[in-house]
Amino acid sequence: MRTIWNVTYAVLFRPSPRICHRWRNRLLRLFGAKLHPTARVYPRARVFLPSGLIMGRYSCVADDVEVYCPRPITIGDYSTVSQYGYLCGATHDYKDVRHPLIPMAITIGRRCWLAADVFVGPGVTIGDGTVVGARSSVFEDLPGWVIAAGNPARPIRERELGPGDFGEADENTRDSARRS
Repeated sequence: MRTIWNVTYAVLFRPSPRICHRWRNRLLRLFGAKLHPTARVYPRARVFLPSGLIMGRYSCVADDVEVYCPRPITIGDYSTVSQYGYLCGATHDYKDVRHPLIPMAITIGRRCWLAADVFVGPGVTIGDGTVVGARSSVFEDLPGWVIAAGNPARPIRERELGPGDFGEADENTRDSARRS
């Protein structure tokens, strides 16, 4: 199946004009991707195995992003992975002489922005609303609504915008309202 996808990518996906988002979404869906109709995957983005890609409303994978998804990689609503990003959904067991592949899911929350050239390692979850600075490497989970940067990426400060700025209630607020 990967060989058929690689040929499809080279012949039909990669050369498609930038504005042909629906066309690329159809191709990705044919190979098992779960994409909202408003999701955008640009033509120079490289998806290893489309069946592992899940994208929410208005989410975006820019040109020159590598999406290595032997396990699901989920990109939440309104989230963007900028150019040259690498979402790496697997590693190898260095303690085993055969170095078997260890695939792990990646989850990027809603309203996140991964700036240019960000690396996200296997098994990482990035909380809703988090911004990851350019050229950062994310090896551990990041909380929601922070600005993070560095290698390894660490929260620098809380984000000034929050769910309320987008007309959404904070989950903690909703939970406490239910209890009252």
